[in-house]
Amino acid sequence: MKKIILTVVAAMTMTLGFAETKNNQAEQVQSVETSFDLSFDVRRLADKLQLTSEQIEAVQAISNSLNRELETAAQTKGFGQMIQTEKAISKDMRHMRRILNDKQYNTYVMLMGTTIRNQRMK
Repeated sequence: MKKIILTVVAAMTMTLGFAETKNNQAEQVQSVETSFDLSFDVRRLADKLQLTSEQIEAVQAISNSLNRELETAAQTKGFGQMIQTEKAISKDMRHMRRILNDKQYNTYVMLMGTTIRNQRMK
């Protein structure tokens, strides 16, 4: 499981590093704000992961926390933004690991990775 988390964090580092380079170039022309929207529809996620009612409540709270932390990170410029974003995602993954069973967690990691890749393509 640690390998999966490290893989997601490594992907985020490379993604944000690339995005940061593009942002620096764009900022020379005009100010650009970068943020990731990693929010999930918790009901759809609950159906996909077959969550219990207790898990749904916990996942909702974790998701809300992640989104708040990503909003804060979006207001930071440069390397600090990348670090805050990575910390927020790592924290989210640790919390989800405690809440979900192995099968649910593996599916969640796949969905999170896909969401991160899709955000990078925007």
